[in-house]
Amino acid sequence: MNLANKITVVRIGMIPFFMLALQNYPSWLVEQFGFLNYINQYGLYWAIAIFIIASATDKLDGYIARKYNQITNFGKLADPLADKLLISAALVMMVQQNMIPSWIAIVIIGREVMVSGIRTIAAAKGVALAADKHGKMKMVLQVVAIAAVLLGNFPFYYFTNYSIDFLIMILAVGLTVYSGYMYMKNNYRKLQLDNL
Repeated sequence: MNLANKITVVRIGMIPFFMLALQNYPSWLVEQFGFLNYINQYGLYWAIAIFIIASATDKLDGYIARKYNQITNFGKLADPLADKLLISAALVMMVQQNMIPSWIAIVIIGREVMVSGIRTIAAAKGVALAADKHGKMKMVLQVVAIAAVLLGNFPFYYFTNYSIDFLIMILAVGLTVYSGYMYMKNNYRKLQLDNL
């Protein structure tokens, strides 16, 4: 396994730690396992750090794969999968913690499931559907939005009473829907949906 793929695997491996750090543990469990009290107090900060590091490695493994010619079939599958798992895990945990309404998670995750399904069907027919610029922009804005919400509108609350973090999240949802539409539109002829 080359370096780029190892970084991708590490990114996937960070997701459970992110979820554990963002979890609120009940008092009866804290009484049995004292370290959980530390997580209840500081877990959010660890979760933010893990999420930002994991998101940053997405660019790193892609850069290494291209620069050192380490592009593999495993990487082509695992890299976008790692992105989707990280974003989905973050959204689900944020819904659980009442940071965002559930419909936001449903829209974003639903778009990813739809596009992944189309790619799978197309690949079975020997058609390769690459990600476009809208999809890449969508991913960046989703990461920024999730980080902003996890930070609790920091540092924006120093300057305004408006929930800038939620506004960024709404923009991310809008771009997610738009990128899904553009993906379908741009690949319609390749897909030949009537024949799938």
